[in-house]
Amino acid sequence: MYKFYKEKIENKTYDEERALYNQTDTHILNCTFAGPKDGESVLKEMRNCLIEKSSFSLRYALWHAIDFDLIDSTMDELVRAPIWYAKNGKITNCKITGVKCLRESKNIEIKGSSITSKEFGWRCSDLKIEDSNIESEYFLFETDHIMLDKVNMRGKYSFQYVHRGLITNSNLDTKDAFWHSKNLTVINSIVKGEYLGWFSENLTLINCHIIGTQPLCYCKNLKLIDCTMEATDLSFEYSSVKATVKGDIESIKNPKSGYIKCDSCNEIIRENPVMKCNAKIIVNGENK
Repeated sequence: MYKFYKEKIENKTYDEERALYNQTDTHILNCTFAGPKDGESVLKEMRNCLIEKSSFSLRYALWHAIDFDLIDSTMDELVRAPIWYAKNGKITNCKITGVKCLRESKNIEIKGSSITSKEFGWRCSDLKIEDSNIESEYFLFETDHIMLDKVNMRGKYSFQYVHRGLITNSNLDTKDAFWHSKNLTVINSIVKGEYLGWFSENLTLINCHIIGTQPLCYCKNLKLIDCTMEATDLSFEYSSVKATVKGDIESIKNPKSGYIKCDSCNEIIRENPVMKCNAKIIVNGENK
């Protein structure tokens, strides 16, 4: 991280348009990007820079940035769309509240940060988030290859159309999570919200606690391994599923194929299916 940089910019304030455009091989320390000129794109086309202990209050701060570290810094609500089209970046111990924070960026690592940003992380690839708190709507929309560990996430409509990824040791409080997602695995996590995982493909949940109404419907190749479920009525409708659930399921409705094993189920509903539904439901070792 602290490699040699050809230039150091310290304790400066910038507010003009493209203030440090195409800045390269630079350590930027204790700088402020704010002021009456309200200039955009202050660090656009940045290359191989370390930005440390700096604050941003101007729009489109780090567009097209490549090979950068952003450390111990803030981006407030005035920094609309702060990081777009970036590549090979690390964001560490930062607080970001600008909307549409990350879009169409590749190989970005986020650690120890707090982010409140609507439409965060759209159409990115190779995104890693660790030990962070995120609040967002449409979180990671159409993003490919994600790795999340120890993430507290709160919002709505998260992980829609996400392809490939691993989520571990996280707490996800989010409505409509994982819709149309493909090839995701979630381990040792809490997933709370309505209508979890509809239309997903190859979604695997291992040792997870699932909370909320009508989860996991219209899924293809859904797997649950040693999960628990709470307030999950009308579960698994029209899904192809292999599930082992510890404890109770509130209700199961018309699962399409595969099997569901649980210790107890308050209600099994087999009525008015629009397709052939022949999944096995095994409650406390007995076929139902």
